[in-house]
Amino acid sequence: MKWVSALSKQTDIDAAVQEATEEIIRKLGKDQADLTVVFVAPQYKDFYDKISDLVNRYLKPGVLFGCSGGGIIGNGEEVEQQAAFSITCATMPGVKIQPIYSETEQLPDQDTSPSVWRDWLGVKIEDQPHFIFLADPFSFRGDEFLAGVDFAYPNSKKVGGLASGAQGPGGNVLYLGDKIFSKGLIGIALSGDIEVDTIVAQGCRPIGQPMKITACQDTLLKELDGKPTLEILQDLNETLSDDDKKLLQTSLFLGIEMDAMKDDPKQGDFLIRNLMGVDRESQSLSIGALMRTGQLVQFHLRDKKMSSEDLDVMLTRYLSKGHAENASGALLFSCLGRGKYLYGEANHDTNMFRDKLGKIPLGGFFCNGEIGPVGNATFLHGYTSSFGIFRKSDRT
Repeated sequence: MKWVSALSKQTDIDAAVQEATEEIIRKLGKDQADLTVVFVAPQYKDFYDKISDLVNRYLKPGVLFGCSGGGIIGNGEEVEQQAAFSITCATMPGVKIQPIYSETEQLPDQDTSPSVWRDWLGVKIEDQPHFIFLADPFSFRGDEFLAGVDFAYPNSKKVGGLASGAQGPGGNVLYLGDKIFSKGLIGIALSGDIEVDTIVAQGCRPIGQPMKITACQDTLLKELDGKPTLEILQDLNETLSDDDKKLLQTSLFLGIEMDAMKDDPKQGDFLIRNLMGVDRESQSLSIGALMRTGQLVQFHLRDKKMSSEDLDVMLTRYLSKGHAENASGALLFSCLGRGKYLYGEANHDTNMFRDKLGKIPLGGFFCNGEIGPVGNATFLHGYTSSFGIFRKSDRT
């Protein structure tokens, strides 16, 4: 298995594709790949429909897959608010690549059997597939879709992101083979001699201690450890530094434990969700997620320092597993709210990835939402960097 990535910032789309594909051929050692992943900046929007033909002019791409992106990542470099074209190619002997497309407007019923979801998606569970998904944010029923795919393929990894760069429906583009879509979802199922590792850095640091939900109603968090939620929050505020007290006013989130079997959940084990509002009469908080009594939760804060620390923690944890030395390539799906906007500098996440894990070829884009697992379930995130890392299978 071999992955390579290239990036061009030429303002002319023909020149950009030619420059990037020539770099790919030089690195790959041949002019054909099994999988070609492209991400295209909106500065080229008038030429979106030319991309597939241009790539095929210079390269035999195998399965072509990609989308538009408000920021582009290629060859381990992040480019924001300017023209950029990224191409990442892989040769993967012994790997089956199955294209997927759905408008996602008519999903299987949430109460149906897993086999109905498998038939609908057209991917056999016997293949032990892993998935990469790209979707249009204006027409993708994300939570329902991901819950259904988790239900149908519980042992499969799922990673990806929502196309970006457009301000309204129909403005984004999805590439799959020789077809171009402006809505719905595209994906590829990877099976055979391949493993997909995931790293999901949600950009937050926990404060206080994990607490048990003792009263809630749908998205309304009423009590923690037997006390009204706002009372708990007021007590927590008294223990914080002055800087954290300021952040609590503007950048407070709730982490919800996703794996009830973990007695001692750590940073990264919690699904981070927004606080949507306050009900002072009932001393409750409205959370951007459904909850149930008995779940462990913990408050979190977010700023650029914490986001950097969180990514460092998640990359270090992955490095300790020993998989990085066998990794052939990676894709990064990062939030539009990260990058220069958050850190005040370019290449923060890609530089840390390289410094921690080595020179693994890395492509990707800045998304309108990021897909990746927390615990045993897959979610649509915000303010997150979600990595998919690819290596040969270790299955016997």
